[in-house]
Amino acid sequence: MLLSKTLLKRHSVLPGFDLALGFAVLYLSIVVLIPLSAVFFKTFTLTWSQFVEAVASPRVVASYQLTFGASLAAALLNGVFGLLVAWVLVRYEFPGRLIVDALVDLPFALPTAVAGIALTALYAQNGWIGELLPFKVAFTPLGVFVALTFIGLPFVVRTVQPVLEDLQKELEEAAATLGATRLQTFWNVILPTVMPALLTGFALAFARALGEYGSVIFIAGNMPMVSEITPLLIITKLEQYDYAGATAIAVVMLVTAFVLLLAINLLQAWTRKRQGR
Repeated sequence: MLLSKTLLKRHSVLPGFDLALGFAVLYLSIVVLIPLSAVFFKTFTLTWSQFVEAVASPRVVASYQLTFGASLAAALLNGVFGLLVAWVLVRYEFPGRLIVDALVDLPFALPTAVAGIALTALYAQNGWIGELLPFKVAFTPLGVFVALTFIGLPFVVRTVQPVLEDLQKELEEAAATLGATRLQTFWNVILPTVMPALLTGFALAFARALGEYGSVIFIAGNMPMVSEITPLLIITKLEQYDYAGATAIAVVMLVTAFVLLLAINLLQAWTRKRQGR
């Protein structure tokens, strides 16, 4: 046993731990840490009063509320229906299944600007869907929610789908044999198994929605205090050469998103720990 472990380490495809760790840290530093640190360093050029004024004005706060609220609502909706779509793709055979499976990845491949234009054309008051609705979708906060739901669905489906494929049907059959109803089987057998993957998909969809820009600006209307998202506000400040103000808002978005994602990851780890008992 000891000899096999020694040979495995000696003939490993990747380099040793020290060298591999060094390359990993170097790559992460170049791609992630250095750009993010530049945002913080630029923000430090502001005084505290200037920073508060930049990140806490009524217009900026309204954009926070819309961005985080719509992102959270879209991720929650995708969590429910993403699980349903993944279940249908895994458990059922039907004509056109491969086409439906490919359509799930369409938001990944479609340019975000094209997605925004298409959604606006559909949900405008004279669009195919918009003219049938008794309320207005395009150029309202509801349009932001629609766009964020569109771009976030694949993250949940593709995260949950492999877990459902590995889920043994015998567990469901055993629960049914013991007298469990379908709801009890789903709640006590299926949901605990897929919950870590579902939380991961939710976190990915939420994080993606927070930074979405291209598909939202066309359908949102971009009215200050009403339908203006925070990424658009950052772009606006950059166009006005207010780089410090733009980075200050970006820092607030970054820190808030990191805290929320950390909380989700801790919840995911706690769920896995409970399953391991």
